[in-house]
Amino acid sequence: MTSSDWSDREYPNTICLFDVDGTLTPARLTITESMKKTLSDLRKKCVIGFVGGSDLAKQKEQLGKDALDMFDFCFSENGLTAFRKGHELPKNSFIKYMGEDRYAKLVNFCLRYIADLELPQKRGTFIEFRQGMINVSPIGRNCSHEERMNYERFDLEHKIREKFVVALQNEFSDMGLKFSIGGQISFDVFPEGWDKTYCLRHIEKEGFTKIHFFGDKTFKGGNDWEIYNHDDTIGHSVKNPEETEAIVKDLFKI
Repeated sequence: MTSSDWSDREYPNTICLFDVDGTLTPARLTITESMKKTLSDLRKKCVIGFVGGSDLAKQKEQLGKDALDMFDFCFSENGLTAFRKGHELPKNSFIKYMGEDRYAKLVNFCLRYIADLELPQKRGTFIEFRQGMINVSPIGRNCSHEERMNYERFDLEHKIREKFVVALQNEFSDMGLKFSIGGQISFDVFPEGWDKTYCLRHIEKEGFTKIHFFGDKTFKGGNDWEIYNHDDTIGHSVKNPEETEAIVKDLFKI
């Protein structure tokens, strides 16, 4: 039975979940007023939420400081940090899963691998520690927007991240880790089952009969792949925020 909290919606048994980067916003840029209006209209129809690998601070940079008020469910770091109607839900932690010794081995391997890479540019923050994962960036997350675009083209041609992931899979095959390429410059490392499907744990008792998911990295190995293909979701693959808006408007007659 659907929670009475959603009785004001036209379709209270339906939730739409959105990836952030490339789906609600252009990569690492901010949400448009048009998208805000579409989401506001959609929220009258059904329950809405976002899910992404970044922490809440970064998600707010893209979605706005009022992100927790714009959505019914907010899932940072794939749902390891989660909010329902603005109230925080119980957390989990990557470091609890790994332990300090195993975590150090993983980080040391990544830093040595990056040191040996021949790239046109390297900047800073090659490994970012998050609540439920680490984010690894061969160029470094401190790169400018132009450097980010240049690296993405270089990576597509030379498969830098793909080869990096294969090396990690070979080295740490016994640790129960998953590797997910997302965005333009990095990939995530997290325990198996801690991909974006993790957020579904938070809504399984809500009684939703339809769970729509919208994402742009829905290819195998992309960080939307698992939730896009999950048995409980209706997946929508998009190329950009404009396509997200178009599909939403068509589906819900907005």
